[in-house]
Amino acid sequence: MAKKTPTKYIFVVGGVMSGVGKGITTASIGEILQTKGYSVSCIKMDPYINVDAGTMNPIEHGEVFVTEDGDETDQDIGNYERFLNTNIYKENYMTTGRIYQTVINKERNLEYKGKCVQVVPHIPIEIRDRIDKAVKKTGAEIMIIEIGGTVGEYENLLFLEAARVMKLYHPKDVAFVIVSYLPIPNKIGEMKTKPTQHAVRNLNSAGIQPDFLVARAEMNIDQARREKIAIHCNIHPENVIAAPDADSIYDIPLNFEKDHLGDRILERLELKPRNKNGNNNAWSQMVKNTKIKNPEVVIGIVGKYFTTGDFSLGDSYISVIEAVKHAAAYNHCHVKLDWINAEDVEKQGTKALKHLAGIIVPQGWGSRGSEGKIMTIKYCRENNIPYFGLCYGMQMAVIEFARHACNLKGANSEEVDKETLYSVIHIMPEQEKLIKEKGYGGTIRLGGWPCKITPNTHMAKAYQKFSKEKVVSERHRHRYEFNNDYRSVFEKNGMTIAGTSPDGQIVEAIEITKHPFFIGTQFHPEYISRPLAPHPLFVEFVKVCKEIKGKKK
Repeated sequence: MAKKTPTKYIFVVGGVMSGVGKGITTASIGEILQTKGYSVSCIKMDPYINVDAGTMNPIEHGEVFVTEDGDETDQDIGNYERFLNTNIYKENYMTTGRIYQTVINKERNLEYKGKCVQVVPHIPIEIRDRIDKAVKKTGAEIMIIEIGGTVGEYENLLFLEAARVMKLYHPKDVAFVIVSYLPIPNKIGEMKTKPTQHAVRNLNSAGIQPDFLVARAEMNIDQARREKIAIHCNIHPENVIAAPDADSIYDIPLNFEKDHLGDRILERLELKPRNKNGNNNAWSQMVKNTKIKNPEVVIGIVGKYFTTGDFSLGDSYISVIEAVKHAAAYNHCHVKLDWINAEDVEKQGTKALKHLAGIIVPQGWGSRGSEGKIMTIKYCRENNIPYFGLCYGMQMAVIEFARHACNLKGANSEEVDKETLYSVIHIMPEQEKLIKEKGYGGTIRLGGWPCKITPNTHMAKAYQKFSKEKVVSERHRHRYEFNNDYRSVFEKNGMTIAGTSPDGQIVEAIEITKHPFFIGTQFHPEYISRPLAPHPLFVEFVKVCKEIKGKKK
């Protein structure tokens, strides 16, 4: 019987500054190693005390991504799923808060058998145990582990300590990659390596020597800088990998392979490629499709999680952005996204919407900007503009229809107005008690749930192009839902219940079938859209927007 190859581990850490692309680097390495014939999965270690990402402000931290098994995670988990085209589960996500909570619970349950429980070694041991659980869950031959933050921060020292010990006991099975930024100051015009040198020395001080350095910069690193980093950071020059700014995140695996990163990692881990030439043809074709410039279709996203100070951020809706890109590549067109603040629509009206081929109202919480979203939806419904409402965007569509098509004046969601006469969106029964007890974190309806699609609808048409299944699994993140007391009123006035739970009790999607495209989903289709497997509803939405734009020429 052939001896099983031990699981290999690749730790990805950051140097100099955050936001340089550790998550995309992690996902890209995974995609490359998949094409070499290996089973790969990824883990994200976040240094926050939060138990999960669900209570974090999306403007500060970016989108909360929801896994199939209902974990609220960092947005990097979404990138892992998109690049690897596979599900990532809760075992693959950990925070400092989650680790400490587990250790404290074990201590309270006497699982340490009276020992003095200490930060070291018990926290790093728990981290390593969780890595083992993720490997068992996924069956990964290679597990890539991203450590949040940057080296030198005390917040992630315990994750680094766990990684150091793993390398100590399994030196042939553990590799380290540092992603570091090389600035090019405008007035100097030279790529500077000194910040990266300091980052590597900080990592050395934690007992870790990186095997590879991903050189993030505005442009390709030159040979002189490669050799300088090599001598000062104790890294072979060929293991300094160029990572210039890219037009698309999907370019990055192809860029890495120009420096043969996949083969170099396999060599370091004493593995051989199973597919000698790899097989990135499908990925390469998808990347080509993302670069199509014509026809251009302008789609608006009307929301409220856009700005922090003087800066506008797209990270709050990153899964929506990527899902639109996947659908655009599939439809051989270029989608330009226009960001429109719902509060601006409230103040200035719908003039800013006139040039749009279609509109998305994405997820959201609370009352701020809700009336602007309702005005936007009314404009779409009355002017046959393709509309796609996601979660809160569906709920706002229900409210708009109740007020203006069903004559239910003042209809609203209980989340926005608890005193409304017509609560067409109300709290899910099991959630009411949790709110009274202030049980907010991790208590909403989460994860994958089955949705039965209504025949002869736009929804059914969209799904049937990809699958004959009449019940699909879609991911949720909500506390409020459609109030069934008003179901017959809506149907009499022209709204179709396009998707429900298998027992028919929970409304999962609505549409106006006579409209070119007017669909709202209580679930989040953007979470399961992938570049090589775009979501059917986004594909259909972009297709209709493209067709309508073509007719207007």
